[in-house]
Amino acid sequence: MTKKRKTSVGMIVVYLVLIIWSLTTFYPIIWVVQNSFKAKDKILGNSFSLPVGELFTMANFKKAFKTTDIFGAYKSSLFISTMVALLVILLAGMGAYALARYKFPGSGLVASLVVGAMMFPAFATVISVFQMEFRWGIANTGNWFLNMLSVILPQVAGNMAFAMVVLMGYIKGLPIELEEAAYMEGCNAFQIYFKVIMPLTKPSFATVAIFSFLWSYNDLFTQSFFLRRPDMYSITMMLNNISAKEGTDYGLMAAVVALIIVPVIIVYCFLQKYIIKGMIAGAVKG
Repeated sequence: MTKKRKTSVGMIVVYLVLIIWSLTTFYPIIWVVQNSFKAKDKILGNSFSLPVGELFTMANFKKAFKTTDIFGAYKSSLFISTMVALLVILLAGMGAYALARYKFPGSGLVASLVVGAMMFPAFATVISVFQMEFRWGIANTGNWFLNMLSVILPQVAGNMAFAMVVLMGYIKGLPIELEEAAYMEGCNAFQIYFKVIMPLTKPSFATVAIFSFLWSYNDLFTQSFFLRRPDMYSITMMLNNISAKEGTDYGLMAAVVALIIVPVIIVYCFLQKYIIKGMIAGAVKG
């Protein structure tokens, strides 16, 4: 016999508030997508109407593909975001493991500095970072790979503190007996990390990878400093350029925004369980 869950008035109020909040968050996305299928001269007068009948048109998407190098922008954004996610997983994972399991002089201070680093915004260091990378010869060059690298490095650094905090919380909750058993079998620290810690920490690694990827994909501030050439624009830079040039062509802007956000939403829908699981595990363990 299964017990029926009692629904209280308080729970109903909570669910109503959550539903209203979700609508205020999700409806702007629906509004942008539906207006991307309308002619630019009909959006202001019929912005809340469904794109059916005479309102429906694919002209905005045709213009977006004709006037912009959207596939080149996708290539730049996906390359940058993927490399950022991979490097953050590799570097933050090893750093978090070292701070969670090893005690050395200054380890407590280093852990505190990692948490404190989350308080510094990206714009506080971007000028010094640009000058440093310019001296290295990787910023503001004609080489596609070097320009991508100039964006990847500061984005990796910007994600490290968050990633290490999440991973440290999860690793501290793992039973140390598993590592001791691996050590008794002759494994060194790197073998223990890659063969024991990483498989057990998949939920948190997935969370870190997804957040790092999405943060990099949506980042405009850093990319606007390092990606100056139109043939190397990322998705966000391309959208910013269209906004500056086209002005009030809301149809084109809505089409480009739809092309940018729909893939991200699809990825998030498929991977949301890993995000929730990893965040909860990292928060309560340790």
